[in-house]
Amino acid sequence: MGKQPVRMKAVIYALSPFQQKTVSGLWNDLPSKIHHKVSENWLSATLLLAPVVGVYSYSLSLISTFRFLLVSLR
Repeated sequence: MGKQPVRMKAVIYALSPFQQKTVSGLWNDLPSKIHHKVSENWLSATLLLAPVVGVYSYSLSLISTFRFLLVSLR
């Protein structure tokens, strides 16, 4: 026959204001975690940051060139 809808129970997790010990584990050994993430993804970070830095430096040089041209025309 036809398919019957299945009732599902929702599970909601919450932290008690009195039980904050679980959050303290996030801050343990933070420099090591950051070093691990950076060393794991250095190629992706380089490929992301290189064009951003290049466009920024190009735009700064272009702005200074236009300022020089505008001043010289006066």
